[in-house]
Amino acid sequence: MTFPLVVGVDGSDASLRAVDWAVDEAARHGLPLRLVHASLWERYESGVPTDTLERPSERVMAEHLIGSAAERARRRDPAVKVTTAIAPEEAAEALLREGNEATALVTGSRGRGGLKGLLLGSVGLAVAARAPCPVIVVRGDPAALASSHERILLGAGDADTCGDAVRFAFREAAARKSALDAVRAWRRSAHESDEPTGDVARRPEERASAALDTLLHDAMAAHPGVRVRRATVEGHARGVLLRRTAAADLVVVGARRRTGLFGLQLGRVAHTLLHHADCPVAIVPQPM
Repeated sequence: MTFPLVVGVDGSDASLRAVDWAVDEAARHGLPLRLVHASLWERYESGVPTDTLERPSERVMAEHLIGSAAERARRRDPAVKVTTAIAPEEAAEALLREGNEATALVTGSRGRGGLKGLLLGSVGLAVAARAPCPVIVVRGDPAALASSHERILLGAGDADTCGDAVRFAFREAAARKSALDAVRAWRRSAHESDEPTGDVARRPEERASAALDTLLHDAMAAHPGVRVRRATVEGHARGVLLRRTAAADLVVVGARRRTGLFGLQLGRVAHTLLHHADCPVAIVPQPM
């Protein structure tokens, strides 16, 4: 069974941009598209007796909202199969449930209730932190949203957090016929020399380069047609990656997924990119 690409729709400009982006993504990968709108009105209305045959205005509004989004998707690419759903749940809970049978979840960067100063809506953050599948938060400048840079950016962390992210990034680069920039940041420890000479000074960068080679090896063999540009850069990973998002169509990072109460753990790198990146951000969970 091919799971769909699932998009959270709330009628905001950000969610409509997410729909547009997801249509293009579904077309690239040959996936069906599922649009989901969550509304709690049914939960409350179901317990209220009524003697009218008219549909509640909230239901009419929800149907109009999801119908308009579906029509928008079909106009953008008639070849993409589109289905819709209205869920009587909180938005985050509805999307998390959908994520159990989704190729990926797609959300806008800010919902209808977003405050002006809020960089990422609460729904997007909750979904990115807890979903069992990859989550893409659609944000960034028009060039990135149009995929005109022809470049995928991979934040190459440790193998225990980003093995699945590496494979996801290579599949994206292959589907888009884009270059893949694999970047691993490194820092010199306090006891190592700051002088740029000698074996000791070179050791941290050499370790980072070796780790990057190991991380990419299998995926490069599986996708020989993907152009890979490796880089090891001294500095904090979140700053190194954030600066490079200005020239990327998508940045991909991994995150640990723990079973139990706390679920997926988002580190500083993921949080920084979700709030500030200049392109869409893919958070790919790594089972532990």
